[in-house]
Amino acid sequence: MNGIFRLILGIMMCFLWCFGFSQADTSKTKNIGLDFYKNACHLIDSAKFKEAIPLLKKAIKINPEYLEAYNKMALAKIKNHDYKGAEKDLQTALKLVPDNYESLKNMGILYYETKKFKEAKATLDSASILNTEDVELIYYQAKLMYDGKAYKSALDVCVRGLDLNPRNLDILFLRGEVRFAMKDYAYCVRELNEAFKIMPATNPNYNAYKTRAKARFEIKDYKNAINDWNVYLEAFPEEETALVARGACKIEVAEYTNAIIDFDEAIKLNPKNPVSYNYRGVAKGENKQFVEALKDFDYSIKLKYNYAEAFVNRAAVKFASKDKRGACEDLNKADSLGDDMAIQLIETYCKH
Repeated sequence: MNGIFRLILGIMMCFLWCFGFSQADTSKTKNIGLDFYKNACHLIDSAKFKEAIPLLKKAIKINPEYLEAYNKMALAKIKNHDYKGAEKDLQTALKLVPDNYESLKNMGILYYETKKFKEAKATLDSASILNTEDVELIYYQAKLMYDGKAYKSALDVCVRGLDLNPRNLDILFLRGEVRFAMKDYAYCVRELNEAFKIMPATNPNYNAYKTRAKARFEIKDYKNAINDWNVYLEAFPEEETALVARGACKIEVAEYTNAIIDFDEAIKLNPKNPVSYNYRGVAKGENKQFVEALKDFDYSIKLKYNYAEAFVNRAAVKFASKDKRGACEDLNKADSLGDDMAIQLIETYCKH
């Protein structure tokens, strides 16, 4: 009897050692994997995407079917521009669970970032069936519409996203871009102002400054447009088009010498842009530097022989230089090129 009892006790101990204790070990291992995952999520929330990836790899090594870890790692790789790696992770995730929402959404974002717009739309639409209130997904759907020039639809989707989260900066800034594309310049400025109020000072959206500067120019708010260009050019001091745009604003507020400085810098960056010479000619003309202004207009027209605006501007300087005949010849040339203002000036100054 005692022998049987000892045998049963031995079997039970073996069971506990082999099963119970191994279960505890497995549970402990899974907890370690969860810790890696949680720490990686904190890093991703802090935009430390590169640092998060090794932790997620460790979590997956512990549990090769860790779906959430594959999704987070794909997201981190997308943010880190490792698109091939992200696609591989998402393919693995979708094999584990074919209709997982996060996997589908991230795949749609990946397709968008790699300019596979048709696939992006199809995948994001599939994901939206599973979740209609994810603001990040709504943002990418609106981006697709904006890129496809479906501006009214993009605006409607932005509004829906902001109903869900009125402080979502991505959508607020996108709405401003859509407004600018629709030529709703006053709305563009007003709505971008809302976004700037809540934008973190440590993470400025320079493209939004650029858009607001252009919109302010269109509504003739030149001084504030200059302020926006100043911020933008601090970050991108060698962007030629921004220098030309700021110079054009400075002409409008009679800062002709400062405008010339901007055009000088733009010409250093690109000596073959006729627009820079045309605008610099205008600024020099306003500064009564007529000889130098005419040289700029001449070179602008040499670079672009059918530049109607340059002919009109050169005509203005020729009138100021008492060269009426030369001015009227320039206006007639501009008229032949289809300039709307030229015919009015011809009627006023060249018919008598």
